[in-house]
Amino acid sequence: MDELNKNSNINSNSPNNPGELKRVLEAVLLSSQQPLSVFDLRKVFVEEVGTDVLRVLLEELRMEWAERPLELVQLASGWRFRTRAEFLPYLKRLSPEKPPKYSRAVLETLAIIAYRQPVTRGDIEDIRGVSVATQIIKVLEERGWVDVVGHRDTPGRPALLATTKKFLDDLGLRSVTELPPLEMMNQSLDLADAQ
Repeated sequence: MDELNKNSNINSNSPNNPGELKRVLEAVLLSSQQPLSVFDLRKVFVEEVGTDVLRVLLEELRMEWAERPLELVQLASGWRFRTRAEFLPYLKRLSPEKPPKYSRAVLETLAIIAYRQPVTRGDIEDIRGVSVATQIIKVLEERGWVDVVGHRDTPGRPALLATTKKFLDDLGLRSVTELPPLEMMNQSLDLADAQ
């Protein structure tokens, strides 16, 4: 019985064993439905595990999974496993749901917020040259892609809009600096209009 307790202590309190730490990280990340920050991952361990140690182990895990159908990625709100892009067509056959389609007005508004943030509704209207319907902003807020991050210090104190970590996570990005160049976005919208 003492031997069993000894072994269970080794497995549950093994911050000195990098192999076991990686296995625990792997299990936690594979079972999580959302990205986990390094802070969240530190909570998993009973004993103190340093941030630097976790980052090294996460990088090692990323390398170990490099040739597998899943990949470990770092997003804006943390680390997560996801299916590699080349396997997505096969998964779509299992659940052929079509993603929601967004109007050009919604996509233009989102692009303006993403590339010029923080912006007010008035800023968006000036750039687009037309008024922005309340429903457009509401759609982006309900999706969790846009949020009010403050108010401009001008008469009426208009809300300042910016993208969220969920927006970055859904696009597979760590920060807005990873967004494609704006010229590419304009070409994509022009191609979509042509089709």
